[in-house]
Amino acid sequence: MRTTARHVRTTATTAFLAAGLVLLAACSDAAPPPGPAAPAAVAADPGLPSRLAGQVSGRSATTHLQSLERIADANGGNRASGTPGYDASVDYVVGVLRQAGYDVQTPTFEARTFSTQSERLTLGNEPVRATALGFSPATPPAGITAPIVVIPPAPQDPTPGCDASDYAQFPRGAVALVQRGVCPFGQKSQLAGAAGAAAVIVANTDDTPIQATLGETPGVVPSASVTRTDGGRLAARAGTPVTLTLATTIRQITSRNVVAQTRTGDPAKVVTAGAHLDSVPEGPGINDDGSGTAALLEIATRMGASPPVGQAVRFAWWGAEEAGLVGSTKYVEGLSEADRRAIAVYLNFDMVGSPNPGYLAYDGDNSDNVGEGPGPPGSGVLEQVLVDGLAAVGVRAQGTDFDGRSDYGPFIEAGIPSGGLFTGAEENKTAEQAQLWGGEAGRAYDPCYHQRCDRVSNVDQVAFDRNVKAMATGIGRFGVSLDGIPPR
Repeated sequence: MRTTARHVRTTATTAFLAAGLVLLAACSDAAPPPGPAAPAAVAADPGLPSRLAGQVSGRSATTHLQSLERIADANGGNRASGTPGYDASVDYVVGVLRQAGYDVQTPTFEARTFSTQSERLTLGNEPVRATALGFSPATPPAGITAPIVVIPPAPQDPTPGCDASDYAQFPRGAVALVQRGVCPFGQKSQLAGAAGAAAVIVANTDDTPIQATLGETPGVVPSASVTRTDGGRLAARAGTPVTLTLATTIRQITSRNVVAQTRTGDPAKVVTAGAHLDSVPEGPGINDDGSGTAALLEIATRMGASPPVGQAVRFAWWGAEEAGLVGSTKYVEGLSEADRRAIAVYLNFDMVGSPNPGYLAYDGDNSDNVGEGPGPPGSGVLEQVLVDGLAAVGVRAQGTDFDGRSDYGPFIEAGIPSGGLFTGAEENKTAEQAQLWGGEAGRAYDPCYHQRCDRVSNVDQVAFDRNVKAMATGIGRFGVSLDGIPPR
C-alpha cells in the first residue's frame, strides 16, 4: 500500500469524539450477510464509544499478534492465502469470535496465488537487481530482450504511466521503464501492454525493492521493479537493449473470508469494519496486517455480540488481499443491491502498528487535493471522526490518499462512504513527520514490510495501542449514530 501523507489535520469536536469503522464481507457464492433477520430491541447508548475505547488496549490485542506469529512459525513462516498458515489463521479468528458469542460465517471465494522461481534483469552485460511484481506473467525461458524506453517521470508528469496518452507512439516490442506513483501497478502494466510494450520495469521512488502486485488486472505483460538508483541507471541508457527473465507460477485456489455481525442494531444500516487476514508468502505478516486483524478481534470481543448500538456492526477479515484485494472484492460483488445499500459506512484498518509510525487517516473529502480524489459522500465525516479519535489519545493525524492499495477499494467502487487508519508501509517518514510524531526521518515507516522480519517485535506498541483505541471509539460512534452520513 502506498503511504504518501500530507498536511496535518486539525481536530473537530464531535458529539462522540471518535473514529468509525465499517467493513463488509462477501463471497463469490453471494452469501447473505450474517446475523438475524431482525435486530434485538436494545437502545443505542451514547456512552458506548468512550467506554469501549477505555476497555481495549494494544497490550491485550498483542495476545492475538502472538498467536498469529505462532501460526506462521508452525506453517512455513507465513499465513498467505492458499496455505495451511492461512487456514489456521481463519480457524483462530473464528474460534475467538465464537467464544465471544458471535455467529460467524466463512464465505468462500476463488482466488489466485503467485510464486517466483527466478527473476533476472541485465543491461548489456551488467546485472541489475529486479523483483517480479506479483502476478506478473512469465517471460519466455530465454527472456525478453528489447530496448528500454522511458515514460516521463514526475514532476514532468505527476501521474507517470497511468494514462493511455503516456504511451503514445510507444515503439512496439520495447520495454517500458516507468516511475512508481499514484495508480495501481496493474494499471501501468495493462496500459503499457495495450500500447505494444513487451514488458514493464517500475522504478521505485527510493532505494528499496518494491514488494507489490499487479492484482487481477487483465492484459498485463511481464513486469518487474527496480530501485530508484537502478532506475536512474536504466534511464541514462535509454534505447539500450535489456534482457528481462522471469519464471513465475500462478495457481487457482479457494479461500475464505471471516464475517461476524452483532445481534443488536438495525441490519438495514450496517457499520462494517475490516482488516485483511492474509500475509505475503515472504513472511508472517504481523504488522501487515496482523495488527489490523488483532485490533478488530480486541474490539469485537470487548464490544460483545449484543452491544447497545443503533446500527448492526459487522466485523470482517478478508482473504487474499495480498493477491489483489480479492476477498473483499468478491464479497462486495456477491452482495445484492439491497445488501450493498445496507452498508452505511466502511472503515479499513491495514497496518496500524508500524515500527517507525505515521498517524494517517484516509483523505475522505480530498481536502489535501492529492491523488485519487475524494471517497463517496460521507467519507469526509469518517475521516474527521478518525482524526478526532487519534486526537483523543494525543496524536495529530495527517491525510493519506485513497490510492487503491487496500480493501477500501471495492467499497468505494460501490459508492459506500469509506475511511480508515494507517501507520505506513515502505515509504519514508519525512522530517516534518519525525518532528511531529517522533521516529526517524528518511527511514521507512515499516522497514520489514512484506519481509520475514515482520514479527511481533516489528510492531510499535505505543502506535498500536493508540490506533486500537481510536478504532474502538470510531466503531462505537458509528454504531450508535450515523450523524453526518447521507442516506444512499
